[in-house]
Amino acid sequence: MAIEYMDPRAEPGEPVTPYELSTGGGALTIGLLANGFPDSVPFLDAVGESLRRVRPDVEVRAWNKGNASMAADDQLMAEITGACGAVVAAYGH
Repeated sequence: MAIEYMDPRAEPGEPVTPYELSTGGGALTIGLLANGFPDSVPFLDAVGESLRRVRPDVEVRAWNKGNASMAADDQLMAEITGACGAVVAAYGH
């Protein structure tokens, strides 16, 4: 009996159009917020490295809320939103 492997990825229905990120002329800072699950920090470190390769002009800053079972407090959220134009939040396992 032969085993056949299927590729689950579909062809896109629309043409792929590169997205050109606009910073409005200023520097863009992207925040990375780990939630404290194991591997959330290493995962976001890899995301940050990928962002830097694609957009070396973007500053990447990282935070770790440290406890996956609790929401980020107001002080942390104010710090992140005051410093960043965009945020990637992630969890690990």
